[in-house]
Amino acid sequence: MAIAAPLASNRAAGQPARLTRVAIAGATGYAGQELVRILARHPAVTLTTAMSSAATSAPRPMPALARIWDGEVVPLDVDRLARDADVVFLALPEAASAELAPQLLERGLRVIDLSGAFRIRAQAERQRWYPATAAVPEGTVYGMTEGNQEAIRQARLVSNPGCYPTAAVLALEPLAIAGLLDGPLFVDAKSGISGAGKTPSDRTHFSENHGSVAAYSVFSHRHNAEIEQELGRPVTFVPHLVPLDRGILETIYGSLKPGTTEAQVADALTAAYKDAPFVRLTGGTLPEIKHVVHTNFCDIGWKVDADGGRIVLVAVIDNLVKGAAGSAVQNLNVMLGLDERTGLL
Repeated sequence: MAIAAPLASNRAAGQPARLTRVAIAGATGYAGQELVRILARHPAVTLTTAMSSAATSAPRPMPALARIWDGEVVPLDVDRLARDADVVFLALPEAASAELAPQLLERGLRVIDLSGAFRIRAQAERQRWYPATAAVPEGTVYGMTEGNQEAIRQARLVSNPGCYPTAAVLALEPLAIAGLLDGPLFVDAKSGISGAGKTPSDRTHFSENHGSVAAYSVFSHRHNAEIEQELGRPVTFVPHLVPLDRGILETIYGSLKPGTTEAQVADALTAAYKDAPFVRLTGGTLPEIKHVVHTNFCDIGWKVDADGGRIVLVAVIDNLVKGAAGSAVQNLNVMLGLDERTGLL
């Protein structure tokens, strides 16, 4: 029987005294365009400016967003961001975010960063995976919204989670906290091509991907460190590119403590997400990518082999929404004291 987390309809939805001014740096990438699409229709904010990732780029319209947002994407300008925004979304490469975020914080802005620049807390690990980030600014919070609302509400800088870690951590963290997991974990993750970003490469070329599935970055993907950080245990993580525009499906394999039942697994997940509006638990009905594309939902299903002490979980998200822009706006809503669903449902 499917288990569905209810909407958190009892949460108070605060109303700001005025529309909050928001701006986007890096609006021409896939995640940046999703941010424009969502924020242009958000009832509690006004999108004052959308910028490219470089100061030398020429202004340009966004035809795909005509009549949703008819502004121009303008060159990156720190002074204009500081003048025209209260909250800035950074959808930039890691090195650019590492340089720009501290400047914006110094000018009193709040920042939501979609790159990985500030996700890793341990300095040695951060220097390995994100060498451009010398330090994590004071007031930085890891932005997995579910279960972390109070810290996000007070944050100066929210470091939005990576797409692969979002699905893996949402599926596994409640079981880890409940002490139900035992032994190694394996995450077999498959992502649509947009997860590799907009910059073209041999790997993302149509003729390389059409009709094929390829594993990549085995033992060398930076999201592995993020997943292990949040779960506090080793994880074998293998990502794959599949010939889809968008979407992530992760099949997760693990062992359970002796005597653990399917009911205990269901209880742990249900308790964790009973008030989470964007996590849908499907129990033994395993979810599919098509169930979540163009939404901010993470769907999680599972199967338990009680006799063998094994569990398989399947988690699916849209990598550009729950894995990037949607979760960033969900975090914005928490920062502003709004219902998490505002502008997303």
